[in-house]
Amino acid sequence: MAEPDNLVLVHLRELRADLDRLTEAVDRRFERIENRLESVRAAAFGESVLGRYAAAEVEDKLQAIERRLLALEAQA
Repeated sequence: MAEPDNLVLVHLRELRADLDRLTEAVDRRFERIENRLESVRAAAFGESVLGRYAAAEVEDKLQAIERRLLALEAQA
């Protein structure tokens, strides 16, 4: 007659398998979250660059207007 397996070892193996599956699931979820955060970060940086470009353009226009105004004031 065969000797039964050690019940503790059987349970430990089952726990290890469950833990491995859980770890894989958590890793996949973290990877998805990191990808989403990277997308948000890229979008925010893109918006920031666009905002700086637009602000620089407005600044250039304001400087041109100020130069014209100073020229008109000098003529008066």
